[in-house]
This record gives sequence, structure tokens and C-alpha cells, in this order.
Amino acid sequence: MRLARGGYTCFRQQAVESFCLGTFVLCVGVLACSASTLAKDAPCPRRDPEIIVPEGFCVTIFADHIGHARHLVVGPDNTVYVNTWSGGYYDNDRPSNGGFVVALKDRDGDGVADVTTRSGPSASQGGHGGTGIAFYDQKLFVEENDKIVRYEIMPNGSVTGRGENVVDGLPLGGAHPVHPFAIDHDGRLFIAPGSATDACEDLDQNPPRGESPCQELATRAGIWLYDANRTEQHFSPNERYATGCRNAEGLDFDKSGRLYATQHGRGHLHENWPELYDEQQGFRLPADELTIIRHGASYGWPLCYFDAAQHKRVLAPEYGGDGKKVGPCAREEMPVAVFPAHWAPNDMKIYKGSAFPETYQSGAFIAFHGSFNPAGPHGGYNVVFQPLKNGATAGPFLVFAEGFARAAKEPERAAHRPSGIAVGPDGALYVADDKAGRVWRVTFEKP
Repeated sequence: MRLARGGYTCFRQQAVESFCLGTFVLCVGVLACSASTLAKDAPCPRRDPEIIVPEGFCVTIFADHIGHARHLVVGPDNTVYVNTWSGGYYDNDRPSNGGFVVALKDRDGDGVADVTTRSGPSASQGGHGGTGIAFYDQKLFVEENDKIVRYEIMPNGSVTGRGENVVDGLPLGGAHPVHPFAIDHDGRLFIAPGSATDACEDLDQNPPRGESPCQELATRAGIWLYDANRTEQHFSPNERYATGCRNAEGLDFDKSGRLYATQHGRGHLHENWPELYDEQQGFRLPADELTIIRHGASYGWPLCYFDAAQHKRVLAPEYGGDGKKVGPCAREEMPVAVFPAHWAPNDMKIYKGSAFPETYQSGAFIAFHGSFNPAGPHGGYNVVFQPLKNGATAGPFLVFAEGFARAAKEPERAAHRPSGIAVGPDGALYVADDKAGRVWRVTFEKP
């Protein structure tokens, strides 16, 4: 069934066992919508023709070739700060001269950055950058290797050469070595170190069995709480705020102060457990998630994963699950919203601006990095909007922007992969790409 909805083409998928791989996308078991009209009727002279957005929106290339751009934040004067990371994934991961923090300014107001300043430690000084970045108390907080460091902002928009250690000793290595974070108005610093493994499994066993108890949970796969107003804090198990978040890369607060987090679902169900999961189940399980983080809560990993077709958390096969058993997973926190498997939500921001139409107020924009499925359907590589109200969904998710990967939705062949998202003081939306180092700016052009 197709529905017209404010510049989108929508459809309802009745059979949750299949995916649609064309222009439209499927969120398993829910209504999903895709941007169907290029925003070419609005006054947008520098429009990027490759990116499809709803009518009335203008998307321009704000900056290009800045390196492995991960998360980004916009300062009060609309300077865009990007954390670039030498993670070894792509050719552009080579450290750039001049430091890993990139400041981008648009002085003439044409929607394109005309000043690019690099600061922070250079590669020769041991600077490798990271993912997380935030602005608080007129200072820039940046993930740098195993630390969260804060910098004073200089008049030209760059940061001071030597930052102050806020937290050090963050865990490195493994599958998710980065440390996204968010800071609320009171200076509470929430850090999300991801898991080192897929399901806390012992790969020396065949099939792999889960470690019980999972030792990683002491220092990884959760949310930790520190104070952004203090320095020289040291990471330890004692400051764990919530647990069971496998890889919560997107963090943000709504206007009521609720902390939301995205969750990368696990993989390798069919590869490691072919007697329990066929190839198609491996492609579409388990769901990626949007959750609300609560103090002391557990979100399932590694014991459980979320099955969107059954709409429940089920026990992982490494811990005795068979795709249907629930067991202790009945006690785990449920997601607010779910998305197709393996789309990889790398960042998320609640829209608290006023420049976009009312439809977008208080909802979440999510940057999906894209699927890693070697032989299956390749999803993601887009920006999704999830309507929210009072801590719950307020409708199905919409594919807000697509076309980033261009012809090849594969990690190595995709032209671009969304990895960061931010909202400026003027309400503009910014999207960062860690494949080719591009930053887009999205605005709404009133008729």
C-alpha cells in the first residue's frame, strides 16, 4: 500500500519476512517512508544533485576532503567542528598535518565553508583523533585516543594546542574502539565505550559460546557517567551508569533531559549458527535500535537481541537461545524504536531547532553508516527521521536523505557513508561522511 505523505512516498510492508531493495526501504513490521522528490523546486543554487531530500529542503556540500570525518558539533557562532579519526579503515585515514580537529567557517553565508582550520595534536605529536565531540561551557570536548580532552576556543575558531584531560584510560581495541559521548546542561558527561566482541563469545569454540558472566561488561558495552567540569578523572567500572549497550554511537538529549542512544545490533547469526538461522534470517536479524538510557538499566547485550518480527528480545544462541526462547531477556529494557538489521546507526540528534517544519520538531535524525553484509541486502547509507513525543514514537520512521552511497551500497565501494549528524543554532542540519571526508548542510527553504 502506498501513501502520499508530505513529500514522501510511503508503503506498508505486510509480510515482515521480506525486504524491498529499490527506492523504498523497509523497517521490519512498521510503516516506512522514503524521500521521493528531489528538492529542486526550492531556491537552492548550490544543491548537491546526488542527495535526495523532501521537497522544500536544500542540501549543499558544506566542506569536502577533510579526512575520516566522524562526529561533529556546531558552535554558537555556527562554526562546525569535526572530529577526524585515523582508524585504519579507509585510504583517507592517514593523519592530516595540523591536527585532527577540523573547524569549518562559512564567512560569506553562501552555505559553503570558506575557512578550514586544523588544530589539536598532529600525527607527529601522537594525535589520532576519534569519534566523539561536544560543546559545553564555551569549550570543545573531543575524544582523542583513550581520552576525552577539552580545549579552549580561540578567536579564530581553532582550539588551543594543548588540551586538558577530562577522562583518561578509556578502553581501546576490539570491534568498537571509539568513545562517543554527550554532555547535558548540568555538565554530566555520558560516555559509551562499545563492545570488543560481537556477543562476548569464545571464538575458539565451534559454535562459539558466550562467556558467562561476560567480563567485558565491567568496562565496555554500556554508558559511563563523569563530570565535564572536572579534569584528571580516570575511567573505571565504578562509574558505569547503564549496561548492555553493544555499540551506542549516537547519543543526545530531548528537551525534557531524557538521554537517547542508538544501538548497533549484533551479527553472525547465520554464519556461526546455520542450524538455527538461515541466510535470510542472518540478513534481517537483529534490529538496530533507538533506546532511552535509564540509570541502572540493562539493554540486553550480550544475552539478548531484539527480533523485530516477534517484537521482543530473544535469547542469543551463544547463551542457549534458538531464535524463540526469551528467558532472562524478558527483564531487559525495550527499545523506543527499531530499524532494519545492519543499517548501523552511527550518530543521532534530537531536533530542537525551529527552522524545519513542525513535523520534525522533537524527533530524531539518525545517520546510518551502512550495511556490512558480505552477500546480502545492503541497507542504510542514509539519514532517517524518527518522530518522537514524550519519550515514545509518534509515527513510523522516514528516510529523510538518501543517495550518499550512489551506485554501490557496499562499505568499500560506496561513495560516501554518513557517520555524524549535528544541528546548528540556526536550525540547519549537518551530516558528516567518513568515507570521502564530506560534510553536507541541509536547510529548509520556505516557499
